[in-house]
Amino acid sequence: MNKIKLLKIAPAFSVALFDMVITVTHQPEQYWQGHLKAANEGNPVAAAFMHNHVSGFFLISAIWLSFIFLLGYFLPEKASRFFLFTIFVLHCTAASGWVKYLYGGFWGYVIFTVIACAVWFIFESLVKRFEKAGEK
Repeated sequence: MNKIKLLKIAPAFSVALFDMVITVTHQPEQYWQGHLKAANEGNPVAAAFMHNHVSGFFLISAIWLSFIFLLGYFLPEKASRFFLFTIFVLHCTAASGWVKYLYGGFWGYVIFTVIACAVWFIFESLVKRFEKAGEK
């Protein structure tokens, strides 16, 4: 596997995974007891899966993470970068709703955004370092 491509995928994949974890861990107890309509999810596709089976979110999440990885890895460079940055921004936005609501309001949102942007730039600098060194 190409180390540079994996580093480019990591920020989008990580923030998507964080969004999924925070979504699952903050579902109401009624949802886990089988009241599927109690699911709290803004994404209509994920919500449809959640409303049909308690493991629906896990299924759609696995499919989505695989999709992120495969497209991020195999698309041509410019298309991959655009796709991964878009996924990063979308999942940051989605996760920030949870963070703002559950963890510190406005300042929780600001801190989360700063951390997410730092993650993006840390990985960008790692990619540049490996590219400069001629690694794959």
